Amino acid sequence: MASRYELTEAQWDRIKDLLPGRKETVGRTAVDNRVFVNGVLWMLRSGARWEDLPERYGKYKSVHKRFVRWARSGVWERVFAALVKDRRNQYLMLDSTIVKAHQQAATGRKKGAATRLWGVAEED
Repeated sequence: MASRYELTEAQWDRIKDLLPGRKETVGRTAVDNRVFVNGVLWMLRSGARWEDLPERYGKYKSVHKRFVRWARSGVWERVFAALVKDRRNQYLMLDSTIVKAHQQAATGRKKGAATRLWGVAEED
């Protein structure tokens, strides 16, 4: 049983062959790709800092370093591109969030009294 931040068996089966570190690829064989990906998902879904990564996912510095390495080498892009091609992907979502400021927010400082900072003595 996976926790809410971790991949299910079906989800893992869809991406495991897209990741580096498999026995048939050149280089070092990764024994913990699933643990690593679950750690990254925990970070992204929880919104926590890397330092707050639970120990079950490994040392946060190692996970972060590997995350950055995969990002630079395009691993995440390849995984996302493969998942987007599947029209039956029930997890595909488009984020259409728009942040809009009030029109008066862009005009800068208003004329009038300056804002008094807390803890700063008032000028005479």
